[in-house]
Amino acid sequence: MKTNPLVVTENKQKLSFDNTEIAFKSKTDTDLKQAYWLFKLIASNTLVKIGSPLTNLALKIGLPIKGIIKKTIFHHFCGGETIQDCEQAIESLAEYNVHTILDYSVEEEATEAAFDATCQEILSTIARAKDDPRIPSSVFKPSGLSRVELIEKINNKEELSPSEVQEFERVKQRIDLICRTCYENDQLVLIDAEFSWTQDVFDDIAREMMQKYNHERAIVYNTYQLYRHDKLASLKADFYYADTAGFYLGAKLVRGAYMEIERERAEEKGYPSPIQPDKAASDRDFDAAILFCLDHLDRIGFMAGTHNEASSQLLTEEMNKRAIQNSHSNIYFAQLLGMSDHLSFNLSAAGYNVAKYMPYGPIVSVMPYLMRRAQENTSVAGQTSRELSLITKEIERRKENR
Repeated sequence: MKTNPLVVTENKQKLSFDNTEIAFKSKTDTDLKQAYWLFKLIASNTLVKIGSPLTNLALKIGLPIKGIIKKTIFHHFCGGETIQDCEQAIESLAEYNVHTILDYSVEEEATEAAFDATCQEILSTIARAKDDPRIPSSVFKPSGLSRVELIEKINNKEELSPSEVQEFERVKQRIDLICRTCYENDQLVLIDAEFSWTQDVFDDIAREMMQKYNHERAIVYNTYQLYRHDKLASLKADFYYADTAGFYLGAKLVRGAYMEIERERAEEKGYPSPIQPDKAASDRDFDAAILFCLDHLDRIGFMAGTHNEASSQLLTEEMNKRAIQNSHSNIYFAQLLGMSDHLSFNLSAAGYNVAKYMPYGPIVSVMPYLMRRAQENTSVAGQTSRELSLITKEIERRKENR
């Protein structure tokens, strides 16, 4: 396993998510002001809803707005358009012991050639990460390697044509190639979550990959969206299966990213919504998942992918109670680039394993991802206002100390 050359003294008692000096130490005054106005815009639900389709339309018809996007929302939330473009951001994070997960964020592809190209790009991120402790993990979205209609058909247990059977084999071959390469490089790989109407198929593949490559430790990680009411049970079932079959479970815990779409589709098609009845239920299951993983830490590697302060605090407190080392190799915290720096940088300063998801890709292709992130922020109560209050606090602190 990769070791980190940056040794951080453990200091659990000094961890504070309100410490804006640590949270924004990597940001210039200009960066902070830009972030302030960006989150101000994102805080407007109406503006985001109107702006998203208009921006996509402007890009499609060739209006000269790429430069504006690149200097604002793209600069804040993405590492660049290529892996090479991300080098500066990788180095900047590493100065504060925050690791990077290169996330090729191109979406909505639909051809075999595009799926093969995406697979090759993911393999390029693995090659870039090899022997670099600053990049401990790779990641991919299964839908970037497969046609959604095909996966939905399999999920519904419909019969496939001979050509569709071959097509699905190619999907599994791409996923296996990525997981095998990570195994050979002794590098973690995260399989991102999808919509509920395709997730079962990818869960089956993820278990197969874990059984194949997680014999010495957790290499392949599946994602559990705890805003679904059935995913805590899935996590537990997968663990007991892994324990019985003799392999390690890799689990990335998240709340989830498709709540509104899931509820609307369930209502439209007349089936029970897979989403929790309220946020409290999501929080309860997420925290229960953390405790379950800690209870079985000798057989589970897990990543707490969360922007939630209470859940992050719970995990640090439980690690302290159980005398688990801050830098334990089976535990990672993760947040998105450009968000929740008060969590990422304060956790890393206290010696915890922390990584930032660093999206990258051509601006036009990454825009659907960025717009979805903006919409998600407006739907999470308190998220954007918390970002704004912390940025404001740091701006004022700097003024007072000059």
